[in-house]
Amino acid sequence: MSEKRWKRKLLLILVCSAVVALAVGIFAVNGSFSSKPKQDYKLAKVLKRDLGATVQATGIVKPLVGAEVKVGARTPGKVVELPINVGDKVVQGQVIAKIEQDDLIAKVKLQDAILAEATAEETRLSKDYLRDTQLHSSVSISAQKMDLTEALYAIAKARKLKAQAELDVAKAQLSYATITAPIKGTVASVNTIQGETVTTGLNSPTFIKIIDLDRLEVLAYVDENDIGKVKLDQDSIFTVAAHPSVEFKGKVTSIYPSATIQDNVVYYMASVSVDNTEGKLMPDMTTNVLIFLEQRKGVLTVPNKAVQREGQRKFVLAMEKGTPEKRFVDVGWKDQSYTEISDGLREGDLVVIGDMPRK
Repeated sequence: MSEKRWKRKLLLILVCSAVVALAVGIFAVNGSFSSKPKQDYKLAKVLKRDLGATVQATGIVKPLVGAEVKVGARTPGKVVELPINVGDKVVQGQVIAKIEQDDLIAKVKLQDAILAEATAEETRLSKDYLRDTQLHSSVSISAQKMDLTEALYAIAKARKLKAQAELDVAKAQLSYATITAPIKGTVASVNTIQGETVTTGLNSPTFIKIIDLDRLEVLAYVDENDIGKVKLDQDSIFTVAAHPSVEFKGKVTSIYPSATIQDNVVYYMASVSVDNTEGKLMPDMTTNVLIFLEQRKGVLTVPNKAVQREGQRKFVLAMEKGTPEKRFVDVGWKDQSYTEISDGLREGDLVVIGDMPRK
């Protein structure tokens, strides 16, 4: 092979190698000659839809007012009977504890005797008073004697009344030694044991708690942006973690006027009625609540996952010339899948579903 031909062949090989290297570089940068840059996020189009509007809230199961009672001792003493345990069902008036009664019984007997003595004295002096009244009318006794008889009779009547009152107190104290359930329900806690001495007073602990599990409600924490849509008697459903496949039904029964602030977010409580005939619900269970509002037709919507919060404002990541940009929006109704956008987006806009992936 001549030197010229060898040089031409070498030059051709070098040129081909350079072209291949350039093509590989372009492919590495762009992924392919024809493909677009890969997106690591999902997009959704802003579309008009009919919404069966709901308000979503978290809540907690609570006893209704009067459905939870804490029972304490109204008279001090040693607990001699405690026939109940946590979880027992009790009826109103059922004996749930007894306190030692010997001293109380003795006091009742003493006050009974004092009353009998006072009654006898009052009876005797009433006869004297009646007699002297008759004599005084015929001027057979002096006014001074009449005044003395009248005073003694008044004292006797007062002593009898005092003795009767003290007997009533003693009997009441004795009745307090037998503690009964003030409502029907389930024993939720027992904080004493048989043989322990209990005390009375404002700071004395209650030792038995009873809850009527048939009388519960859900307190739903509704965002301040949604509370104006919630009305009395609206239907509601809720679920609890203990029974995730069960939907419990209820109605909005009241709306609290005072706010609750958590993590700088303002909530208002709405109470939802509860049917617990199957006994599946217990106090302090957390709930996911849906309150049904009204149907909205032909409104702009985005998936719920596209709407994010920044302080008191809400925003979406909208595509602008192929780049996601934060755009604050006004939202309206919301169901389980979509949120109404009342301002900030146009039909056909693209929004990012969820947060942007971290690079």
